[in-house]
Amino acid sequence: MQSHALQQLREYLNSQVIGQEELVNQLLVALLADGHILVEGPPGLAKTRAVKSLADCIEGDFHRIQFTPDLLPADLTGTDIFRPETGEFTFQAGPIFNSLVLADEINRAPAKVQAAMLEAMAEKQITAGRKTYHLPKLFLVMATQNPIEQEGTYPLPEAQLDRFLLHLDVDYPDAQSELEILRLNRGEAKGDNSATPPLLSQDDIFAARQEVLNIHMAEGVEQYIVRLVMATREPKKYDDTLSGWLEMGVSPRATIALDRCARAHAWLNGRDFVSPEDVQAMAFPVLRHRLLLSYQAQAEGIHPNQVINKLLSLVGSA
Repeated sequence: MQSHALQQLREYLNSQVIGQEELVNQLLVALLADGHILVEGPPGLAKTRAVKSLADCIEGDFHRIQFTPDLLPADLTGTDIFRPETGEFTFQAGPIFNSLVLADEINRAPAKVQAAMLEAMAEKQITAGRKTYHLPKLFLVMATQNPIEQEGTYPLPEAQLDRFLLHLDVDYPDAQSELEILRLNRGEAKGDNSATPPLLSQDDIFAARQEVLNIHMAEGVEQYIVRLVMATREPKKYDDTLSGWLEMGVSPRATIALDRCARAHAWLNGRDFVSPEDVQAMAFPVLRHRLLLSYQAQAEGIHPNQVINKLLSLVGSA
């Protein structure tokens, strides 16, 4: 039942976010794997629209937070407000207390805000004053970064990047998709968009997550995930070029993420078992932001995708 509902959700999102099938698929993977997603791409590629469309289909609140250099942690988490009528302080929850949060241009906020965001993403809680407050059980952050404009930005620390389950590069749609976007926008302006969003309860999502966790994964596939991870830490055993590209390998969090995401990928494709192809498909968004490239690789303009391609070619799935 949950599989059919998620397929309906995917079809609806693809009808609303045209030409960005990969973004839609990875949003659903993050939802099923209970993780957060970092999206990097030029402005205007429907990143905000994708999360809003997802929020329309799910029981829960949505909030967009525009990150700016003058943002304060309390603007994110909320703060204690003095009530003169009672003479007491009461906590006023901030925008982070929503099920779906869009952190727009997350790299524009200073370190203290990033620290508050890191606690929310990692622990599903925030600290205000001396008290800790728990966030909703269903909590998903989609953060965006603009790769073009770097003025006035603060690069995200590696510890925070590691907390993102997935990192996705979004590119421009093709000509046919562009035409469909034009027609969809014109139809919406005229009030002609008749697509009805499917509605999923939070219980539906939690049940789907359990189904994903129960998918069969053979020991050989588990070993394949571990070999991929170990190859990033000990690249010299595999190839001198790979060793020259990597400064540091990925953490055990990457192993867990590959397992969860490969399961979600298989489940979304209607299978009850995980194949090496599922692991390979998810290797790019899972490992892309976790690999620390050497100075030599950066000087040569090596992209993390090239490193992952090399990794997959060197580490056999058998």
